Amino acid sequence: MRPSSTPRRSTTRLTLGVAAAAVLGLLAPLAPAAAAADLDGAADSGRHGSAAYKRVGYFIQWGIYARNFHVKDLETSGTAGKLTHINYAFGNVGSAGTCQIGGPGSDGWADYVRPVGAAESVDGAADADGQALAGNFNQLRKLKAAHPDLKLMISLGGWSGSAYFSDAVRTAAGRKALVSSCIDLYLKGNLPADGARGGAGAAAGLFDGIDLDWEWPGSEGAPGNGIRPEDKKNFTALVHEFRTQIDAYGKSLPKRKHYELSAYVPTAPAKIDAGFEVSKIIRDFDFVNLQGYDFHVSGEKTTAQQSALYAKKDFSVDQTVEAWLRRGAPARKLVTGLPFYGQGWTGVTGGGDGLGQPAAGPAPATWTAGTEDYKALKKLAESGTYKLYRGQKNGHAWIFDGNTLWTYDDATVLRTKAAYVRNEGLGGAMIWSLDGDTPDGELITAIDQGLSRRH
Repeated sequence: MRPSSTPRRSTTRLTLGVAAAAVLGLLAPLAPAAAAADLDGAADSGRHGSAAYKRVGYFIQWGIYARNFHVKDLETSGTAGKLTHINYAFGNVGSAGTCQIGGPGSDGWADYVRPVGAAESVDGAADADGQALAGNFNQLRKLKAAHPDLKLMISLGGWSGSAYFSDAVRTAAGRKALVSSCIDLYLKGNLPADGARGGAGAAAGLFDGIDLDWEWPGSEGAPGNGIRPEDKKNFTALVHEFRTQIDAYGKSLPKRKHYELSAYVPTAPAKIDAGFEVSKIIRDFDFVNLQGYDFHVSGEKTTAQQSALYAKKDFSVDQTVEAWLRRGAPARKLVTGLPFYGQGWTGVTGGGDGLGQPAAGPAPATWTAGTEDYKALKKLAESGTYKLYRGQKNGHAWIFDGNTLWTYDDATVLRTKAAYVRNEGLGGAMIWSLDGDTPDGELITAIDQGLSRRH
């Protein structure tokens, strides 16, 4: 049975505005090192010097359905050639405390069972009935063959897929079992048999690492998530268990391989401190992807920026970077999250440019009220109905038609943020999610230009 196309990471996963009063007392006002407009000309010195920047993009499993976004689109848009990593969202941690395909929250049909026709195939060849690997996994294998340096990570969890992490990692035995199951399923590629599909080693060699998307250890996430005070130390132990086991597996192969380990981590200092022993876990991670969006969301009663580069007494990209640096993370391991979507409100009153004004509720949108893909917002911005505003000093943009407001990142904002990554010596940029871009890859091109200084 084919599952619905409901996304497993909701963009309302962290209502920061509601918790702001409790959190903002932990934040000191942060003055930008340089005005956003000046960053494009900044030298590549940074806190830790320049390096090859990571360009990490999330490919959503369910995008093949209503969104009609396929792995092939990463090739035809030119996106694949501008990425270093693809995070496949999401792998499932089930109620038994193991990685699984099959059962609630997983979609083996999309992953490796669905036959892909020639028109949707990366190389133009349709899947055959008898082949063990089909679906998204086989298309990603083909994409990697065309781009040998591209790495594929399996992202475990997500906003609506983190319910069982806390239970699974309570004991050393539980952590060992979880990690072992994830290695068996994704790194060894031992997929459940489904007719001719799957079986031992069917996806062997496909994935190059594991990305942990537990949202959030030690603090509130989606309704129904397990939360324990000991999540913080258990998460540290889980990360080390992953590092130990994937290193051992990589060394056991005839041709030794380093499997990468990353995580998606929060912006709010209260959530960082509740769940992350930063100076300990960062040793075992190759890098972490910082939340760089959903600072405010459409469920709040007042309009606000969702992804500003700088902000005084509010959440921002720079505040997030500083929070992780202060807790012991090296800049080179911090990858900044960037949105390919916007947050929107309707029934906005109070006049002016609309920002900071009361609203009646989330704005109507294509998939979920209050969130919209960049490619749709671009059309609104160019319609003549909306006026485009830019917070030049704070590094963010929004459009407002007098009633409906959308806050989002366009190509100009993303080039400025990419320059910030260079200027601060950070590890690179991460994107949620690739399907939000235009068919010609406008946003990924802006990021690539900003990181490469080709603009």
